[in-house]
Amino acid sequence: MSKNNLLLTNKPADKQAFRDIVIRTVDAILDSIGDTKAYAGLSPYDLKHAIHQEYILPESGIGFDNVLADLQRQILPNFLRTSSTDYMAHLHSPALIESIAAELIIAAFNQSMDSWDQAPVATEVEVEVIRALCDLYGFGANADGVFTSGGSQSNISALFYARDWYCNAKLTHDIKKSGLPDCYRKFRIYTSAISHFSSDKGAHLMGLGYDAVVKVPTDDKMRMDATALKQLIETDVRNGNIPICVVATVGTTDYGSIDPMTDIRRLCDQYGMWMHADAAYGSAVVLSGKYAERVADLHLCDSITVDFHKMFLLPISCSVILLKDGSRFSPTELHADYLNREEDTEDGYTNLVDKSLQTTRRFDALKVWISFRMRGRDGWAEIIDTCMDNAAYLYSRLTADKSFETVTAPQISSVVFRLAASDEVNKRVRRALIHQHGVVIGQTVHAGKTYLKFTLLNPLVTHEKLDGLLELIKSLG
Repeated sequence: MSKNNLLLTNKPADKQAFRDIVIRTVDAILDSIGDTKAYAGLSPYDLKHAIHQEYILPESGIGFDNVLADLQRQILPNFLRTSSTDYMAHLHSPALIESIAAELIIAAFNQSMDSWDQAPVATEVEVEVIRALCDLYGFGANADGVFTSGGSQSNISALFYARDWYCNAKLTHDIKKSGLPDCYRKFRIYTSAISHFSSDKGAHLMGLGYDAVVKVPTDDKMRMDATALKQLIETDVRNGNIPICVVATVGTTDYGSIDPMTDIRRLCDQYGMWMHADAAYGSAVVLSGKYAERVADLHLCDSITVDFHKMFLLPISCSVILLKDGSRFSPTELHADYLNREEDTEDGYTNLVDKSLQTTRRFDALKVWISFRMRGRDGWAEIIDTCMDNAAYLYSRLTADKSFETVTAPQISSVVFRLAASDEVNKRVRRALIHQHGVVIGQTVHAGKTYLKFTLLNPLVTHEKLDGLLELIKSLG
């Protein structure tokens, strides 16, 4: 490839090359969407064969024309289409059209969010977006936050801040300087038995180990049992262990269940613990016109995980960790002459690296800025309410049909159910949906049995669509 048209510059030829490649790529994407299926249906082995290239890195470049032809033949037809109303397997959303445009801007300007001089306007936009989010979730003027790679990083960050806060505030021990205290093996973190695995991963990464994570039983609505939590904490205290944090889930991965926030806050206050809300899924409910009260207690937490690439329908990746007390970001502060010089802060330059486990980060705040401003509260309320209404409708149809068994009524937009048949029948139905009909739904296990799952994040899904899918599942079963 020649040095000409290598980058997007102010030269007319470079701008034209950029425009041509983008337009042709857009056309290829649109041409690849010729039906409503979520997946073309290839098996894993057929797909491996279909996309195989003898040389990913040839001796000489083949040029964009040939690469685009390969994309159109091998890759684009076989993408999973998250925007299809036949896709409802995971907390993996379709992407709003304007947020895809935001991704183009993010990639074109390629900002790095660690220092102001790498991302001037991007830094100031992220600061404004974080301030708006703190207000949205009921945090005060001292709150702060930062964008992350996803819910796992946000949750692990929260545990990291909770651990350091506890050691500083309760044990007068500075982990940043001295490492873990002698009593670290006694630290305990409490979370629901069906919570996200990031609590376990975080405990491992922080040197506490899986044994530090106490799994709390759930009630019949698949929420953390607050009475059981109290008993587990009391037992740990009697045994000389040290409760430091409770991770409440606001929207569990499978059921969308919401833990009892007020009861958990009361116990955290009683035992001097940090309260974190993993609201990666349920955080969007705050914008609902009908159901916002279900997450009204989020302001009680010390930290909140918000994922925008779930129910907010923004492209991966886009997540936030919010802290009620912004000074508790101090564990990630570390001076480096090439990034966060002291004179920068004194002169009003903001270097966001002080709040992040990452150094280089993408300008993901732009996606939120664009979509929030474009849709407004009423537009978001319509999206969220439609998805939650669909889940309530689906559950009513399932409970009225003896062909199906259910677990619990949806609190957000996930519905777990099964055909009243063997595990093998349910598993085969899911596979047949993927490979014969292009329909992708979820599968999980409850009480030792295989269940199917609809995660309804697409506001284009209709009641008629849901009725048709249930009839298809029954016929396959």
